[in-house]
Amino acid sequence: MDSSPIHILLVEDNPGDARLVRELVHEAPDLEIHHVQTLADGLAYLDQGCSDVVLLDLGLPDSSGMDTLRSFIGSAPSLPVVVLTGQNDEELGRLALREGAQDYLVKGMELEQVLTRAVRYAIERKHSQVQHDLLEEQLRASQKMEAIGSLAGGVAHDFNNLLSVILSYTGLAMDSLLEGDPLKDDLLEVQKAGERAAGLTRQLLAFSRKQVLQPSVLDVNEITSGLEKMLRRILGEDVELVQVLEPELGRVMADQGQLEQVLMNLVVNARDAMPAGGRLTIETSNIEVDGEYASRHMGLKTGPYVQIAVSDSGCGMDEAVRARIFEPFFTTKEKGKGTGLGLAMVYGIVQQSGGAIGVSSKPGHGTTFRIYLPRDVSGDAAPDLVPASPTRKTTGTETILVVEDEDALRKVIHRALSGGGYNVMTAAEGEEALRICARHAGEIHLLLTDVVMPKMSGRELAHALTADRPTTRVLYMSGYTGNTILHHGDFDAETQFLAKPFTMAGLMSKIRAVLD
Repeated sequence: MDSSPIHILLVEDNPGDARLVRELVHEAPDLEIHHVQTLADGLAYLDQGCSDVVLLDLGLPDSSGMDTLRSFIGSAPSLPVVVLTGQNDEELGRLALREGAQDYLVKGMELEQVLTRAVRYAIERKHSQVQHDLLEEQLRASQKMEAIGSLAGGVAHDFNNLLSVILSYTGLAMDSLLEGDPLKDDLLEVQKAGERAAGLTRQLLAFSRKQVLQPSVLDVNEITSGLEKMLRRILGEDVELVQVLEPELGRVMADQGQLEQVLMNLVVNARDAMPAGGRLTIETSNIEVDGEYASRHMGLKTGPYVQIAVSDSGCGMDEAVRARIFEPFFTTKEKGKGTGLGLAMVYGIVQQSGGAIGVSSKPGHGTTFRIYLPRDVSGDAAPDLVPASPTRKTTGTETILVVEDEDALRKVIHRALSGGGYNVMTAAEGEEALRICARHAGEIHLLLTDVVMPKMSGRELAHALTADRPTTRVLYMSGYTGNTILHHGDFDAETQFLAKPFTMAGLMSKIRAVLD
């Protein structure tokens, strides 16, 4: 505890008892007392936020018994309360402990020996209890978000498999039609809808921290300054944009595109909270997180961080909304004006980048999001896993082994590659693929395999196959990405990877690039 005085609120209507307490407190130089005689005056004084502990007589002119105690605990649940009872009311004191009081003192001669000690112990016990409750709340919130993230990632993986099938067959159907066929326009709409759905699954993967990141050493000030024109267009003329950037800001290791997405999502969220205009402030700073600070912010470790604070002067939010603000599909906006994935995506990107995010808000007083990203001290760039982007349809005559446990996707890949001139063999899982290799006398130029499969992962399959066929090249594909992939083997900068969902044109372009 620090050396600042302890402020005691004494609620006592008996002048003699109040005078005795004052005299006892007067002998302790670090104790200061404020005396009131009624419940109403006591609750009014609590609103000033000046008290560290309450000494409470339960028998007051305007309240009596446990109702008096409940009123104080309800108004200031984090404030320790020590109940004062008469010599014949010890049972009442024990009942007060069960109701949430930190201690009770019996008025009488022994008060002199125990008063100051009881006050200090009450404060320490309440502080420990509040810290314990805070950590439990943070742990529950973290576990809930982790569970939702796992569910979202699994759903996104399944959706990506299905979307790959939809987009692939749509592309094949469009290629089979003549120019000007009206059916082509219909299929184009199907393709557009599939691509929009793919965008939603990418946001789910961002929330669940299962997306591919391309980290590099970044100057956050340069990024925020570079986005200024775009952010002003997003905000409109009735919202003032203020940037307060620390001149000697440290650098961070993060994905530039994803960090820009985080800032834009937060700005869009702030704009929607200020329909009548207002002010949005983006502030950067270097901070050092110590053990005490880290204990109050779940997910933070001690060390140097760059903090990005995005504050608005909007409508704010209550505690019930704040507690759910990062959940996917949770939104307070009108139907059709938001997916509920923007802040979930922000949460996932920050977490996957090794950082943490917090939010403070009160109704009518605006909202502040604080992002904490570890400060980079090495200066080394991280290896990238870059998903391919489709460029042009290509063909070939090489032999390709396709391993995919999703039947529909395996079939459409076989159809597309065979149509492109390749010699294609397929398997539904790793052990079947190895049996095919054992029977095949010729060369296998490329292994195209899913990463996450039953029995044997794609990485394990690739190790086993290339041990006997070292010239075989490997291309991984998956609806899971990022950390989930890394758990299935050690991937490096040379790893070739294609993220689902993809079109057949994108797949064939990537295959050609790997083979060439």
